Amino acid sequence: MGIERVNSRIADIQSRMIALQTQQAGRNVQAQTARTATSAEGGSFANVLENAVAQTSTSGKSYTLNSKGIPTELAAYGNGKIPANALEQVGNTRHKLWAPAAQNLNQMISDAKRDGVTIGITDSYRPYEEQVDLARRKGLYSQGGLAAKPGTSEHGWGMATDLDLNSKAQAWMRKNADKYGFVENVPREPWHWAYKPASA
Repeated sequence: MGIERVNSRIADIQSRMIALQTQQAGRNVQAQTARTATSAEGGSFANVLENAVAQTSTSGKSYTLNSKGIPTELAAYGNGKIPANALEQVGNTRHKLWAPAAQNLNQMISDAKRDGVTIGITDSYRPYEEQVDLARRKGLYSQGGLAAKPGTSEHGWGMATDLDLNSKAQAWMRKNADKYGFVENVPREPWHWAYKPASA
């Protein structure tokens, strides 16, 4: 009888803890939505809602990565051959990235703006043909140029972006970008930032 009571009490405590965690998660989403709404300067409700959804949909998600750190779902397509339905627009620009990278970049740009920092974007996903053209025009990185060998570019996976950053924005990025999964990983290109998803 005593063990049954203890087990019943443990089950009761566990269910209360789950309920409290669920309530706290809901409060966190509401707080983020309120912060986003407060910081949106003249933004529409749709934009505020989109930012809130982007924040909650990408947080904590992990992916199965291959030996080169590429998500297996992208590796199956091939570098520079990512289909349109796997890409997502960055803000209101013509630029696109792999959907999780785009969502995190959108959130990062929004948060930087709230801090008084403007982050622009000059390049994003590059289809294979564009990689070939860029290598022809700018030379291969391995030979002192600015282009990766076609078929190996992080841009070809939709996981890298070239950003337009002044010194204030560059400093903000170096302090905060890793919180959004972005790293500065090409020494001669301080504008190049790559998205590194968490592995499962």
